[in-house]
Amino acid sequence: MSVKFEKDTIQQTGGIAAAQGAAAMGSKKHDLAHEVGTALTGGKGNVGQPGYLAAYLKQLQTNPLRTKMLTSGSLSALQELLASWIAKDRNKDGHYFTSRVPKMAAYGAFISAPLGHVLISILQKLFAGRTSLKAKILQILVSNLIIAPIQNSVYLVSMAIIAGARTIHQVHATWKAGFMPVMKVSWLSSPLCLAFAQKFLPEHTWVPFFNIVAFFIGTYINSVTKKKRLAALRKKYAEDNRRSTGRDDYPGDRKY
Repeated sequence: MSVKFEKDTIQQTGGIAAAQGAAAMGSKKHDLAHEVGTALTGGKGNVGQPGYLAAYLKQLQTNPLRTKMLTSGSLSALQELLASWIAKDRNKDGHYFTSRVPKMAAYGAFISAPLGHVLISILQKLFAGRTSLKAKILQILVSNLIIAPIQNSVYLVSMAIIAGARTIHQVHATWKAGFMPVMKVSWLSSPLCLAFAQKFLPEHTWVPFFNIVAFFIGTYINSVTKKKRLAALRKKYAEDNRRSTGRDDYPGDRKY
């Protein structure tokens, strides 16, 4: 009887402790989510004190180009760093922070952001005040057939130069090999993103929204490309080793 009572007591105590632990963890998660939400939006308890999101949107309206440059530069650098980490692509010192990271930051800040700012501004001005379904479809077509090819071409040329291309032939070869694959990705994602922006987002937030979408797509493409490049290098290294080993088996091939 006493043994059974002790077992029941232990089980009840353990169950209560587990429930209290789960409640504490749930409370911590709720507190963290609440703190993040308050930081972004300001929260109900901080009326008149805008959060980071409101401050960012205000900067987009008052200093649009500078804000877009900082956003695009940061996302481009983070994209390169994250893709290197996913693909396990390290430099000779074993670090993921390669020389491409600051170069990508410069590309995002000084090329991608100003170009996107100008092209999207032109697109918005062309269709300002036109809210019909026909106008929205036409806007999507213009974006995919004119703006996307320009942005993707500039992206591929910039990536070729960052990767070490120094001649027009090398740059053109990179553009020719990558243009259609990149355009196919754009044609799949761009209509959905632009339709979403048309429906739910104010115009001054379009470029940062497209930058965020491009960040996720670019990180995926970049990491896959790095994995393929590393696999090709490993394969070439293995083949070179086999060839050198094969030559060693024949004394006549040796040079003394």
